[in-house]
Amino acid sequence: MPISPEKIAQVIFLARDSSRAAELELRAFIAGLDQDEQAGLVACMWIGRGTFDAADLDEALDTAFAEATAPTEDYLTGTPHLPEHLETGLEAMGIDVTDLENDLMGGH
Repeated sequence: MPISPEKIAQVIFLARDSSRAAELELRAFIAGLDQDEQAGLVACMWIGRGTFDAADLDEALDTAFAEATAPTEDYLTGTPHLPEHLETGLEAMGIDVTDLENDLMGGH
C-alpha cells in the first residue's frame, strides 16, 4: 500500500468532522499527498465500498491511477460515507482501525 495506515486514519478523523474548517483541512491534507498516496487512498476507499476485494489491491491502484481525472480531494470529499469506507477498506486489508484512531486521538 503506497500510503501509510496512519495517513488514512487522519483522513477518517477529518472526514468525520462536518465543520467547514475540517473540510478545508481534509481537502488540503489530501491535496498534499503525492500521487501514489492519493491512489492508495482511493483504492482503500474502493475496497471498503466493495468495488474491489482486498486481494485485488494492485488492480484497484492501477484503476485509481487510470481514472484520476478530477482532483482526488474533490472526488473523495464528494463520496458519501467516506470515513466508513476507508475504515472497512483498512479492516479488509488486516489493519486494526481502532488502534490507529486511538493513537491519533491520543496525539491530538
